[in-house]
Amino acid sequence: MSSLFKPFKITATNLFVIIFIFFSTLEAKSSVKPFKADNISNYFSGILLLKDNQYSDSYNYLKKLDGLEEIHLNYSSVYLYSLVNSGNFNRAFEFSKKLEKNNKDSFESNLIMGIYYLKNSKNNLANKYFLRANSEKSISLLESFTLNSLSIWSDVNSKSLTESVTALNQIDDRLRNFKRIQKVFLNCYFDTNNTENLFDELVSDQRTDFSRYSFFYANYLYNTNKEDKAIKVINDSLDENPRNVLLNQYKLDLKSQNKNFIFDCKNEQHVIAEILYISANVISSQFIYPLSNFYLNLSKFLNKDFLTYDSLIAENFYNIQDFKNAKKIYKRLLKNGEAFKWHSNKQISKILIQEGDEKGSLKLLEKSYDELSVKGVYETFDYAEFLKNNDEFKNSVKYYSIILNLINKEHPLYHKVTDGRGVAYERIGDWDNAEEDLLESLKAKPDQAYVINYLAYSWIEKGVKINESLEMLKKANKLKSNDPYIIDSLGWALFKLKRYEEAKKYLQLALKLMPADPIVNDHFGDALWKNGKEIQARYYWNYVLSLENTDNDLKKLIKKKLIKGL
Repeated sequence: MSSLFKPFKITATNLFVIIFIFFSTLEAKSSVKPFKADNISNYFSGILLLKDNQYSDSYNYLKKLDGLEEIHLNYSSVYLYSLVNSGNFNRAFEFSKKLEKNNKDSFESNLIMGIYYLKNSKNNLANKYFLRANSEKSISLLESFTLNSLSIWSDVNSKSLTESVTALNQIDDRLRNFKRIQKVFLNCYFDTNNTENLFDELVSDQRTDFSRYSFFYANYLYNTNKEDKAIKVINDSLDENPRNVLLNQYKLDLKSQNKNFIFDCKNEQHVIAEILYISANVISSQFIYPLSNFYLNLSKFLNKDFLTYDSLIAENFYNIQDFKNAKKIYKRLLKNGEAFKWHSNKQISKILIQEGDEKGSLKLLEKSYDELSVKGVYETFDYAEFLKNNDEFKNSVKYYSIILNLINKEHPLYHKVTDGRGVAYERIGDWDNAEEDLLESLKAKPDQAYVINYLAYSWIEKGVKINESLEMLKKANKLKSNDPYIIDSLGWALFKLKRYEEAKKYLQLALKLMPADPIVNDHFGDALWKNGKEIQARYYWNYVLSLENTDNDLKKLIKKKLIKGL
């Protein structure tokens, strides 16, 4: 993977390294005009903004440095990333051609020129540049896979299916699942009788999640006048993946005859856009978001109407807490159908919470839920969870109850709904109903470590069933080892059973895992006191008072303990 986008934190030391690398990669050529020292700040600003995913701002700094590519090896790559990610694709192509003319072409410039020529239906030229990019020595396995795939597809209209599949089989077998996807697309492109069977085998695979490709399967069926089977494929996949936005929106589109997704397996540009998306998704899972967005913007250049590319870009922005750009994309996506609208408003509501606008967040999602034409159990569950997680406990009980009136105990949501409602009941002081729901959730799915922890800790706090709670917490600790909340509960159960030495060991471990938690510090202080270490106990109690997230009730309790002890 390109080293440019490995996780990087700017410190004084790293800044010195940047400066050293910058000057060490300047080429001493008497024919080249010296780079002005006062432009170094433009270069550094451009790099830092690019790493912060501020693409347009990065471009505005880097574009001032025309000619730097002649004397600085890394500038051209940085500049091309800023151009593509800020939407200046034609400028990226022009700059890439300039690099080629000056024998300064790179992996990025050759990839961009190949994509540009492909978009303009000059497949032979596109293939030339994909092959050239693939000849770079430093490219990764994923980059090599992507370029090999792009080369196959740019040449597909001059080859037979057998020749194309043979070329595909030459790709490293560590990427066999990606090869399977392309084999299906090749059969679809050549319109073979085996296409439907290959799609069916792919989406039916229980070992790997190929749910996304249920859309492509259904789309193929719909375009071959098998609408009923297309609907069945989507419904079957949604049974297993009920929150898949692409599938939910396509289901609505099939009913309304709308077209929110444009994809044609006989169009090599569309297939290559999907291959680039696959690479972008893998890169995003490795937290290299600028590079992921680079591939996604190449995908969009080839197929601007396929909305899931924008969806992943928005998710990338959300993951780096660039809420401004994430919101901008989500607001655009919500205009493209009800499933996208619900998903986008959920994401925007989460962003508003992060920005401190709890009231606006609740208002937005309430309005969005009310506007749903069909309020399914999953939409209602998501809304109930949102309400519970934002302290609207009484209101969340109402929606959890609606769901429980619609589903049976075998439904995959049942244990989650009873857990969620149980927590909400407990938070509004209705312990009898809370206990009943939490036990019901564990009856439906016994190995839920966090539900076990919640119920057992609640019993401990009420001074009941402490021995039973201890055994339950031992089980939870095996299910989720090194979880600080469970370890704290386990230590607290031992404390309540007056097994103070054992309690101290568990609470000390919880403290190491969660050193700034007020309750864990308070518990550890109590254990220290009972083990005869009163000075140390007061130290931890005082520390609890200094923590910002300590609630007032705990502060009052701590102040009493500081005076009187336990």
